[in-house]
Amino acid sequence: MAADAPHPAFEGYATEAVPQAAVGSPGKDGVLELTFERTADGTTLVHDYATVPFHISGTLGYDPLPEADTVFIQSPTGGVAQGDRHDVSITVGDEAIAHVSTQSSTKVQMMTCNYAAADTTLSVGAGGHLDYVPEPTILHADSRYLQELSVDLAPGATAVVSDVVVPGRLARGERFEFERYLSRVRATGPDGHLFEDATHLTPGDEDPTAPGVLGEFTVYGTTFVLAPDHDEAKLSDALHAVVTDGDARAGATALPNGAGVAVRALGDRAETVQATLHAAWDHARIELLDAPAPSGRKY
Repeated sequence: MAADAPHPAFEGYATEAVPQAAVGSPGKDGVLELTFERTADGTTLVHDYATVPFHISGTLGYDPLPEADTVFIQSPTGGVAQGDRHDVSITVGDEAIAHVSTQSSTKVQMMTCNYAAADTTLSVGAGGHLDYVPEPTILHADSRYLQELSVDLAPGATAVVSDVVVPGRLARGERFEFERYLSRVRATGPDGHLFEDATHLTPGDEDPTAPGVLGEFTVYGTTFVLAPDHDEAKLSDALHAVVTDGDARAGATALPNGAGVAVRALGDRAETVQATLHAAWDHARIELLDAPAPSGRKY
């Protein structure tokens, strides 16, 4: 396997030189580090480090839970370009509560060579909680995107992790014209491995609108409610009842190893899928923290 290819499906892309700016050059190798700790005043962002294309403007008093802290990740660029490699690390300390999102959608631009990748590592300390709920990822025509996310939970820790994928600029009639999208999620707890989940779409090779894939729908979203110390069967039933009342086609199921619940939603618009997943997040938040989820509005 090529040294720069973390998955065999991207091995051929990794050998392609990027003509404008090499992989790993300034502006291509983005790094973001956030660390939240519990203090006498609640949760505080005690460490942050960002390189282009990441930017943060401090924390916001945005959460309905007074002791929680919120960060919206910003980007001054036009989106994710070929050869970009992004590394995000978010650490939530013991008993801390944090909510991290993005200011706007992540736009994965058209590519003629190589690929773009994002590696996100989430760590939640004992009794802590993290909501990682970014805005949707939009896959432009000919894009190649590898997204990897790992979550590590200490005893008593919980997390809500969400992802919505839009297969093109739908208002322009662009649908499923990207080349490859691979998203992998892994979670570990105090006793080791909890689960792995993968979504791999290659419209040029296999029709994503086929039965058993996305069918007649366009937008796909998943929310993982990770709560190893809770009754996952009861939580799954409750979340399933919540999301089946929405406009999206959705359902919930218990994850293996008592990890929690996976909620999946399909729809024709990002807003429809987001609204359904937000309802699941809101119910899970009340169950886990006795407080509703923050509003989806970023203004």
